[in-house]
Amino acid sequence: MNDTDNQVLLRGRVADAAEPRTLPSGDELVSFRLIVERSAAAKRRSRHLVDTFDCSAWTSRLRTKALKLKPGDRIEVEGELRRLFSSRSGGVSSRVYVDLGSLTRLPEPPVASTA
Repeated sequence: MNDTDNQVLLRGRVADAAEPRTLPSGDELVSFRLIVERSAAAKRRSRHLVDTFDCSAWTSRLRTKALKLKPGDRIEVEGELRRLFSSRSGGVSSRVYVDLGSLTRLPEPPVASTA
């Protein structure tokens, strides 16, 4: 790894159903939102318990995997952060999303017994 790498690894739960889109360029992508629990240290600094991240799947393989996700599924994603800018009548806005390189469904944690 060098000092300019752009790599993220996130584990969390799928917020809602993935949405396929075709851009004006003809490119296809599938987007979904990932809910990630904040660390204990971050929870002490803020009232917020989770963060949400938009994720985009561009390759055919990743689009197919993303479309099979259901809300609440536990997943791990790896990818790169991308920032998009757009102009609107109120000025310029931006958003950051995860450009997926991999997507893995995680097993559900075992349920503790009360016996």
